[in-house]
Amino acid sequence: QVQLVESGGGLVQAGGSLRLSCAASGRTFSGYSMGWFRQAPGKEREFVAGISANAGSRFYTDSVKGRFIVSRDNARITVFLQMNSLQGEDTAVYYCAAARSPVVTRNLLGYNYWGQGTQVTVSS
Repeated sequence: QVQLVESGGGLVQAGGSLRLSCAASGRTFSGYSMGWFRQAPGKEREFVAGISANAGSRFYTDSVKGRFIVSRDNARITVFLQMNSLQGEDTAVYYCAAARSPVVTRNLLGYNYWGQGTQVTVSS
């Protein structure tokens, strides 16, 4: 079993930045790929970013490319999402997820463990 706890969400003005963290515990973390998803009110949960187990591959949805950076620290079993140039459409609950696979998938069904989510609100 893997437990994931997100932190770092909050209220920020448009153009600002936030850094989300996802701390994992429970068992070895290094063999898992990790993903960040978000869900806005009335919308489906969507893939935002993912990082492979060895951090050699990173993927982003088109709307965040060039603004968001996903990273991981396997020694601290933590995954990060640096979010820059935030826009109103980035407002959502952000979730981190872990998959029992070293390769990133954009499909939420491919993830085995989920955090509880952290709210990000961008004001204009």
